[in-house]
Amino acid sequence: MPYDKSLDVDVFKQVIELDGTRITVGVFSYNGGEKKLQIGRENQDASGEWRFSKLGRMVKAEVEAVGPIMTKALESM
Repeated sequence: MPYDKSLDVDVFKQVIELDGTRITVGVFSYNGGEKKLQIGRENQDASGEWRFSKLGRMVKAEVEAVGPIMTKALESM
């Protein structure tokens, strides 16, 4: 069964912008299934467009910003 965007419910979502990058913390439930936490990163290219990037490693400022949001996200799970 292929992925169907209409079945992916956004339960919680918050975006943080930090120095040319933005990190999104979200809780999603697909087709009524278990709620799952997702963390993603987008980087701004030279033309100002946002491009998806692997989250990978995070600097201290990013972790400090994401930590409290993850706690809030946990409350919606």
